[in-house]
Amino acid sequence: MQHSGYAMLYALHEAAYYASTPMRLAALAARDFWGSPLNPAADSAVGRRMHAGADLFANVTRRYGKPKWNIDKVKVGQVDVRVRPTVVWESPWARLVQFDRDMADMRRAGKFSLDPAVLIVAPLSGHYATLLRGTVEAFLPDHAVFIVDWVNAREVSVLEGRFDFHDYIDHVIQMLEVLGPRPNVVAVCQPGPPVLAAAALMAEQNHPSRPASMTFMGSPIDARLSPTVTNQLAEEKPFTWFQSNMIYNVPPPYAGAGRRVYPGFVQLASFMSMNADRHQEAHRRYFNHLVSGDGDSADKHLEFYDEYLSVLDLTEEFYLQTIDIVFQQYLLPKGELVHRGTRVKPEVITDIGLMTVEGENDDISGIGQTQAAHGLCANIPEDMKLDYVQPSVGHYGVFNGRRFREEIYPRVRKFIRKCDPNFGEEV
Repeated sequence: MQHSGYAMLYALHEAAYYASTPMRLAALAARDFWGSPLNPAADSAVGRRMHAGADLFANVTRRYGKPKWNIDKVKVGQVDVRVRPTVVWESPWARLVQFDRDMADMRRAGKFSLDPAVLIVAPLSGHYATLLRGTVEAFLPDHAVFIVDWVNAREVSVLEGRFDFHDYIDHVIQMLEVLGPRPNVVAVCQPGPPVLAAAALMAEQNHPSRPASMTFMGSPIDARLSPTVTNQLAEEKPFTWFQSNMIYNVPPPYAGAGRRVYPGFVQLASFMSMNADRHQEAHRRYFNHLVSGDGDSADKHLEFYDEYLSVLDLTEEFYLQTIDIVFQQYLLPKGELVHRGTRVKPEVITDIGLMTVEGENDDISGIGQTQAAHGLCANIPEDMKLDYVQPSVGHYGVFNGRRFREEIYPRVRKFIRKCDPNFGEEV
């Protein structure tokens, strides 16, 4: 049973936000005053420090809403191709977003045929799908890109019922069906086990929309291997500890008031505490950039933290089942995962390409956890498998950043075209 103090934590978190509003408004007023070009003291040493301090306080205490995609064009060759995000399927829990490229612009870029369809399954682990903005931008020139945009559980009415690990698998299958025959799927981090389960179930049924290829990036397919701090926490604590300490009630006025969730702010606090010194140093540098007038560096700081500090809640049942299935009982790699009465059998997959990508310095999903998919999918032909470990990157570098764009993505692109029955001849 949940302790009443824990049940109140979400309400106390909201109360703290509202209680700080007067100070935040005062900080915004001070920032505008000391930053105004009409203030003769604005460019003085004192003025710049006052402006920087007020700006930092306002940003640290403000609410970070869901970020926008901000992808309105992509460079294809030398041509700017207009892009429009469009919701093509949705449920109360997720939206399937297609990044629709303007066909007239594509023709000007020399693209006269369709590209492989790719479903990018974003993690449902605390951050919004926009965390994969860079991933989407990399795929867009060469693929018809779709992404799973998960909904914040606190915004879903309790009347909509539950959403658990098995509902997640069903959602993946339904969205692959929307993409049509033999699309490609890319699972980033957390989605690895449910996406592999979905592919295995579809393969067993010879489903016409089963993937042509599946790519897993930094995924805990078998979390027993190279355990990280995150894995060790999940192993060391009993399941009842997570029930008692990580689940809270959504307070009014949210649409999901009364729903029991694993709050995003709790997840964020865990992430921040793991690298507290690094975040403190980043904010100190941000303050100094403002004082020195280095606007470009300050903007990069804001851009990163606008995304990093934007978090969503997970339903109680999905979070606890993920802890139980993936991080404590390891049901998928042990061959014991059962979905809707059917045992999940990755070994039945024979005609879906499998690529795994890991980061040498990944401290979330250790080396080997993603590679484990190759052993589970024992009957995929070797020429349809690829394992790649990227040197000198951590977890986020597996799907974002310069090394992803220059070294990982080209390999993924080539692999997808090799496996896609409509494009294999292009490799």
